[in-house]
Amino acid sequence: MPALLTAALLCLLLAASPVLASPERADLLLKQGDPGAAQVIEALAKARPGDPDVGVLQLRLLLQKREAKRALELAEKLVRQTPGHAASHYWMGMAYGARIGQVGAFSQATMAPKVRAAFERAVELDPSLHDARFALMEYYLRAPGIVGGSESKARAQAEELLRRDPPRGRFAQARLAMHDGNDAEARRQVLAAYAARPGEAMFRMAAGALHQQAEEWDQAFAVFTAWAADEPWSASAWYQIGRTAVLSEQRTEEGIAAFERVLALNPQPGAPEHKHAWYRLGQLHAQAGDKAAARQAFERALALDPDLEDARKAMSAL
Repeated sequence: MPALLTAALLCLLLAASPVLASPERADLLLKQGDPGAAQVIEALAKARPGDPDVGVLQLRLLLQKREAKRALELAEKLVRQTPGHAASHYWMGMAYGARIGQVGAFSQATMAPKVRAAFERAVELDPSLHDARFALMEYYLRAPGIVGGSESKARAQAEELLRRDPPRGRFAQARLAMHDGNDAEARRQVLAAYAARPGEAMFRMAAGALHQQAEEWDQAFAVFTAWAADEPWSASAWYQIGRTAVLSEQRTEEGIAAFERVLALNPQPGAPEHKHAWYRLGQLHAQAGDKAAARQAFERALALDPDLEDARKAMSAL
């Protein structure tokens, strides 16, 4: 068989592979910010036309690319085609939320109830879709009453989360305590959620941040290094190791290595941008007395964002 034909056949086989083109693989690549996610999702769409789970992956990819308008159009199409698919309603709510900041005040006022309605419908269709319930709680808590905000409804959703998923419910209680200005209770609930489910990224981030704020450096390092060990692809985990090194002025070399890991990874949704990693890396080089490396890092940060004033001030202080 000619080599060119063999290579083409191999590519077809790889594209059809259930391992390489699986929803689980696509989900992980999306979390990693890997450009390869688009190819995997495209292969899934061809293999499973009309599958709303694949449609949700396509929607998430558009949101990750900050194409909120296209994401919302796709979400509305998914909901029309599969009105009983809870995840489509949830992600439609997320798409509305992403789009709402791109439109004028009048459109925002008409769009906000659609965010709420999407989350409410997702929870009605699948009461175990806890991401949707948490998002609904946040909406009730933050939105003004004229568009359906309600503190009592937020508390009811938090109680339901506590009943259905105690760790997530504790995290929801922490959010309510923060809203009430009760920092001690918020801390207690966050750390309880983390202790119950230490593998949850949201709990890890919140627990580690609390330890940072309290200058409990050993505990902060422990949370974030455990996270990085479990998910070495997580830019957020490595970034927070480095940030803890900056704030504590401890374990400088470890912090430098952590930021270098961040910069070697693809930008990821929810993780700090590379400009911030360059800035923090510069701070650590300055702490270590390496002014040349610090200046280079600050320059890289400013090349990505000339308006990053913290980096400009830090470079001037060298």
